[in-house]
Amino acid sequence: MSERCPWCEAPIAPGPKCPKCGAIYAKAEAIRLHGRASAPEDVPKVEEPAEEISPESLLVHGYDEPLLADPVLEWKFCLFALPTVLVLGVLFHAFSLGHFLQRTFLSMPLHESGHAVTAWLCGFASVPMLWVTHTAEDRGLLTPIIVAAAILYTTVRAIRAGNRGLMIAGFVLLGLQFIGTLLLKTNTAHALITFGGDAGAMIFGTLLMSTFFYGKQTQLYKGSLRWGFLVIGAASFVDTFSTWWTAMHDYTDIPVGEIEGVGLSDPARLLETYGWSQAALVHRYVGLGMLCLIALIVVWIWGIYQARQAMQSAKRPAPSNRR
Repeated sequence: MSERCPWCEAPIAPGPKCPKCGAIYAKAEAIRLHGRASAPEDVPKVEEPAEEISPESLLVHGYDEPLLADPVLEWKFCLFALPTVLVLGVLFHAFSLGHFLQRTFLSMPLHESGHAVTAWLCGFASVPMLWVTHTAEDRGLLTPIIVAAAILYTTVRAIRAGNRGLMIAGFVLLGLQFIGTLLLKTNTAHALITFGGDAGAMIFGTLLMSTFFYGKQTQLYKGSLRWGFLVIGAASFVDTFSTWWTAMHDYTDIPVGEIEGVGLSDPARLLETYGWSQAALVHRYVGLGMLCLIALIVVWIWGIYQARQAMQSAKRPAPSNRR
């Protein structure tokens, strides 16, 4: 057996069971290798075949210790939490004070992060701050190397841990970095970086909301971090998407102008500096927002399905090899 838990990759601790995820080392190793837990050698074999323990059942039972404190309550959370928070975000956004608070404290950090991440993937050094992101005019050598190394490191760790989702994300980011750094012209990259502000607010908001349905064995669930991420993500997405949804019906609502100490707003820069048309600007933001909504609905449905499966499995007795 390796020096790490076969189920959660935590360091092996004394004793037969992992203190982090509750998995029994021998059983988890058997499941990882063969897809099922074989009966211990010291238990006499009987004619009746031992009941299989699937990896899916471990998400509910965690061998001897359940990972979900209350599967029924978790199913209700997965069903109602996301739409409720989105509706509250829309209602909050309808008031000028609520809109100001959303933009200042929740969506703006994700907006500036969108600028910075887009710049990094395009090979530019960038430092995000609260109201402005400082980005280099020309590509450098160090930034692409650091970004590629970080993505590769994370991808390799994901492959070793068998985390397929994180592994796919790593390969996607590597592909985006290749395109952004080596194929895009400098002027096109700067336009994309400018676009990446509100785009990032919607994309990162969607990702933060999606974390609500993942990581039941991590601090996202145990430490209730997912609730904070859900609120931040919903506020950021609603604040940004509603701006462009409104502008789609009236181009005079496009937030053009100058920001004190910053200069032209992002939409004004895309229109005046990079020559985008009003229709293209609005439709690109709204199109991206719709894609985010579709992805979020898929994740929501998947989360409800998983929670329902966990609820039904919790009603059955936990698998045991003892007869």
